[in-house]
Amino acid sequence: MVAILHRLTRVIAGIPVPNTPLLNSSIALAREVLPDDGFNHVMRSWLNGQAIINHLPQANRSKIDQEAFGVAAVLHDLGWGGFDGGSASFVSPDKRFEVDGAFGALAFINDHTKGSWNQHRLQLIWDSIALHTTPDISRYKQPEVAIMAAGVWTELLGIEYGQQFFSDIVTVNQSEWDAIVEVFPNKGMKGYFRDVLTGLCRVKPDTTYENPVGEYGERFLPNYTREGHKVIDILETALPE
Repeated sequence: MVAILHRLTRVIAGIPVPNTPLLNSSIALAREVLPDDGFNHVMRSWLNGQAIINHLPQANRSKIDQEAFGVAAVLHDLGWGGFDGGSASFVSPDKRFEVDGAFGALAFINDHTKGSWNQHRLQLIWDSIALHTTPDISRYKQPEVAIMAAGVWTELLGIEYGQQFFSDIVTVNQSEWDAIVEVFPNKGMKGYFRDVLTGLCRVKPDTTYENPVGEYGERFLPNYTREGHKVIDILETALPE
């Protein structure tokens, strides 16, 4: 079932967006859990993705579950809580932050909808959040999943880099991108990201060895090492000659 929400809109940073109770509650949760830098990041991610959706032909746009997309985008970094000065309510000791965020979002949705969402919509949420740091996989998934990841990477790196990762999926124009940053500033993101990702390497190193988070540990965290933990190390040790 697709949520037809294009008639129920408001405008944030110049971008028309759906306006539903669940989406508004998701924004409130992100504001509660994340500090300013994190909150601004997820809002920019959502708005860049929504701009992509808004540029689609109506026939394509009406097939996208814009509420599920928006909730996933706004809640995609719940797993950062506690590593960025925010709340650690959704953080586990042993899962990647993307997985924490995905499970946290599902728990939030089930609580607020009394379990009324079907499995397909819940799976869209889980996949969108869990795969948003893996563009070479997410771009081949359902439109909601691909566009959510495209919004995240485009907001972080700009339109040109976003198009390098996601090709013609990224249709945000520069005036839209600039207007979003004007309302939700991105100044200081380099240091913020560095602090969050090195924090993950410090507290949950086992969740960082096989993904790019570990690169931050290797560069910025004394005594952190992935040697012996990389996939190649494990395979070369375990496989028979």
